[in-house]
Amino acid sequence: MRRSAVPRGSLLLPPPLLLLLLLLPAHSTQGYKPVIIVHGLFDGPKQFKTLTHFITKVLHPGTEVSVIDLFDNLASLKPMWRQVRGFRNAVYPIMQKSPDGVHLLCFSQGGLICRALLSTIPDHNVHTFISLSSPQAGQYGDTDYLKWVFPDHMKSTVFHICYNRFGQKVSICDYWNDPHERSRFLQSSSFLALLNGEKPHIGMTAWRENFLRIRKLVLIGGPDDGVITPWQSSHFGFYDRNENIVAMRKQEFYTNDTFGLKTLDARGDVSVCVRAGVQHTSWHSNYTVFNSCIEKWLT
Repeated sequence: MRRSAVPRGSLLLPPPLLLLLLLLPAHSTQGYKPVIIVHGLFDGPKQFKTLTHFITKVLHPGTEVSVIDLFDNLASLKPMWRQVRGFRNAVYPIMQKSPDGVHLLCFSQGGLICRALLSTIPDHNVHTFISLSSPQAGQYGDTDYLKWVFPDHMKSTVFHICYNRFGQKVSICDYWNDPHERSRFLQSSSFLALLNGEKPHIGMTAWRENFLRIRKLVLIGGPDDGVITPWQSSHFGFYDRNENIVAMRKQEFYTNDTFGLKTLDARGDVSVCVRAGVQHTSWHSNYTVFNSCIEKWLT
């Protein structure tokens, strides 16, 4: 008699149990919220193919991942508020189609764009905001990125460009935070000082309430980044006027709780992940970083 083409070993399982095992993968993916990824300065969606593979193929098969294809490469130098408006138009429909919420994973400059989205969208449903090597407290350093944008200037002189209404039309100037020019920063900044609540504005209360809608804030960075300067800015730390590091919990925007960071921390909803040996452009392709700092929050 000719044998039927049934995989060897499958008949050892009772039919109901075999059916259950076949159905389990399909049902397990229903628990994974969609992930929205926002890129950083001078890059775009193609830089996140590895990270997307980690999420959709390696650990969380079936997860819907949207890498927003806007303001790529040189277009990432456009003013931050202009980018925020564009990204809002792209991510809001994804949120509306996801009643159980979404995760927001944002790299480098994209982390500041995402924080602005969270502050200005009153009905967002972001569950976890993952800030991956992002200058959340600002940027101040002589890096290769700075040389590409302002080849004839050092960090000590960039404020001459950034702290005027023309400079604020370049994205990096929107979060350039010169600790030696504090008064000029507060006077001229049309983005970061507003986002931090360091410069009072009419929307402060609403922005704070909007930001606090998130369930978890994950801050990822490390000492060998080479671009985010100081690297502690990825954890809301920054220089004082002597270029000594002031940690997050001693920053005025934290102690005054101007945008909700202290409240979020008091809730136990701020997670800090520090990893050494990771260069800036490797954060989103490093499996160790993904496995230890990111994966557990994407459920």
